[in-house]
Amino acid sequence: MTTIFEALRESHEIQRDLAEKLLQTSGDSPGRRELFKQLKNELFAHETAEDRYFYIPLMMTDPGLNITRHALAEHHEMDEMIEELTETEFSSPSWIAIAKKLSDKVHHHLKEEEHAFFQQAGKILGDEQKQALADQYKTEYQRYKEMKKDILVKS
Repeated sequence: MTTIFEALRESHEIQRDLAEKLLQTSGDSPGRRELFKQLKNELFAHETAEDRYFYIPLMMTDPGLNITRHALAEHHEMDEMIEELTETEFSSPSWIAIAKKLSDKVHHHLKEEEHAFFQQAGKILGDEQKQALADQYKTEYQRYKEMKKDILVKS
């Protein structure tokens, strides 16, 4: 059986990979547009499902409250950077600077989750809950992946 932590890590690997690849792109290229669309979609699906099936259940406990507040604040910061990238010309030199900030934030956030939050959450959530949340998260994540956030990307 998969636990919520293993389920979240799968998406974390995809996010790291896409963030790295995005920084290798230049100018207003089809490659940059495609990778940005994929990263945006991945972050959206992951964040939405993770908030609902990881952070909300943790928030219901005293020890989980601080973790949750911190993580949700970082999700919000990443959303704002995505928004900024969406509104910036793909060919602008500032685009890659913002993408670099986003990549750094993504890497920082995932590392913090995997090395601190998961351990703390492991003590708060029961074994059955860890498995149930994994199933719920995966279903929700897939649903949002399929929704495609293309409409948010400037063409």
